[in-house]
Amino acid sequence: MRPDTPAENVDHTAEAARLERTAGLYPEDAEALLLRAAAHLELSGDRPAATALYDRLLSAADGLDNPALVRALKASNLWEYGHEAEARAIIEGLRTSAPRDPAPWVIIAESLESHDELEAAAETFTQGAGLLLPDGDDTEPAPATHPLLYGRHRVRRMLGLPHDTWDTLADRLHTSAVSLDELHDPKRVWSLGSENPAELQAEITRLQAELGAYREALSRPFPVAVLHWPAPELAELLSAYPTLTMEYPSHETHLATIESSLRELSSSGTANLGIVTGTVPSYEAFAASEGSSPEDATLLPQYATTLAARGRAAAWPPGRGAGCWCGSAQVYDACHGA
Repeated sequence: MRPDTPAENVDHTAEAARLERTAGLYPEDAEALLLRAAAHLELSGDRPAATALYDRLLSAADGLDNPALVRALKASNLWEYGHEAEARAIIEGLRTSAPRDPAPWVIIAESLESHDELEAAAETFTQGAGLLLPDGDDTEPAPATHPLLYGRHRVRRMLGLPHDTWDTLADRLHTSAVSLDELHDPKRVWSLGSENPAELQAEITRLQAELGAYREALSRPFPVAVLHWPAPELAELLSAYPTLTMEYPSHETHLATIESSLRELSSSGTANLGIVTGTVPSYEAFAASEGSSPEDATLLPQYATTLAARGRAAAWPPGRGAGCWCGSAQVYDACHGA
């Protein structure tokens, strides 16, 4: 179920409760599942309950994979039901801590934008871009940073500022049939009140392009994923289940097999490829849920698919200049991508 589904077609409260129950069954995925549950609660109108979920995550004893993202979502939600001062304090704290993930920057900048704080939104988008975009004109920015550039372009267009280098880069990266300048034209809002059928049809085309790109991002199926075991996890797995040595003769062979398998899939035309990282406790729990033994090698691809379906896959190949998927200190192009 996509969280963008209209409230009249979905019982968002029931969906949030279902996700909370699922989080109890899969504690390793609790962060992602509870964030989705909080999104459903926001859509249902129960924003205080969503805040309670964000607070529950932030107080978790085991820590979070992305605490900055949770704080950003909490700030955005708080501002929507009257807690502006607290939201602003969280936003300022995030800007000071300078997270190295683009998602919190986009969320807090869009929150400022939605409350007509356009100058502050532009500054926030720019600050995030300055931290996260690669240096040099010859390095392609990672796909995850594209929303920073698009949002910055939109706010600067609304402020009437001239294009700069990053606005030009945003235009180049944008692949929709409708250009960013058209999508972000402040005069578009006036065309919605026009009685000219041609103007209305043009605006409908622009909105369809914008909505189509948004839905494509939300609806993208989970990747065809290959299972990766970090060296300590593989050693523990083979120590506990020696028969799996047939599948994994050595860690170096395992890593080489992952890369060659993904390249073979890519060359055969398979799109949307990814890598999921396994852990022994998670695998043992999966085997138990299937009523089978972890020594059963046929469970391994099923385990990988399950992890991918739960949003645990990292896209392959990594973006230009990104670190290698194997966890080494090298960039992908100098490691397994060489």
